Amino acid sequence: METILEIQNLSHSYHSPEGETPALSHLSFSVQKGEFISIVGPSGCGKSTLLSLISGLMEPEEGKIELKGKRMGYMLQKDHLLEWRTIYRNIILGLEIKHLLTKETKSKVQAYLEQYGLLEFANARPSELSGGMRQRAALIRTLILEPDLLLLDEPFSALDYQTRLTVADDIGQIIRREHRSAILVTHDLSEAISLGDRVIVLTKRPASIQSIVPLTFSLEEDTPLKRRNAPEFKNYFNLVWKELNGK
Repeated sequence: METILEIQNLSHSYHSPEGETPALSHLSFSVQKGEFISIVGPSGCGKSTLLSLISGLMEPEEGKIELKGKRMGYMLQKDHLLEWRTIYRNIILGLEIKHLLTKETKSKVQAYLEQYGLLEFANARPSELSGGMRQRAALIRTLILEPDLLLLDEPFSALDYQTRLTVADDIGQIIRREHRSAILVTHDLSEAISLGDRVIVLTKRPASIQSIVPLTFSLEEDTPLKRRNAPEFKNYFNLVWKELNGK
C-alpha cells in the first residue's frame, strides 16, 4: 500500500515570556493512500496543533513530516463560505486563486453539484442553505482541487446532533468514494469509530501516542451510520474509551 504521509518523531512546544509549553512529544505514524485516520485525545492535548504542523501552517521543533502527494485540503469547524458569493462561486474560489478555472474544471464543478445534491442551490447565497448543505459545499470546494490528503478539524462540531450524524455519514461516504486520504480530529468517539479505518488515541499534553486501534466491520455496506448499529461498534467504543482514559 502506498504511504501518503509519514510522520517521524514529531515534537513541538509553544514559547512565551512565561516559559515553554510542550504540546506534542515524539509522535510517529503514517497514513496510507485512501486511508481515513481518526485522532482523539483529551481536550487541549494538541490535536489541532498536529494538523497545523501537517498542513505547514507551523514548523515543528523536532521530527519529520513527509507528504508524498502535492496537494492538501483543510476543512475547519466553520465552513467559511463567503456570503457575498453564490455557492457556485464559493466552490470555484480555490480554482480562481490557483488559476485553474478551465472548461474542464467548470464541468467537474457542475458534476459535483449534481452528484451531491447542490445543483439547484448553485446560485443561492450561503445563508439560504442549511448547515449540512453548507458543509457539503465546503467539502466540494476542497475536493475540486484534488487534494492528496484531507485534514478535517472537527468539521461537524457546529451542527446539531441529528444533522451532524447525517452530514458525517454523507461526507464520510464522499471521501471514500473519491478515494481520498483523510485525517479527522474529533472529541466524539462515536464519530471517530464510525468514520475511521484506524483511531489514534493521544495522551494528555504533551501528546504522545497512547495506542492505535485498527477498525474492521463485517458489513455488506460499510457506511458511518451503519457502523453505529454494527455489533463491533460497542466493543471498539469501550476499547477506545479505556485507552483514552489510560485504563
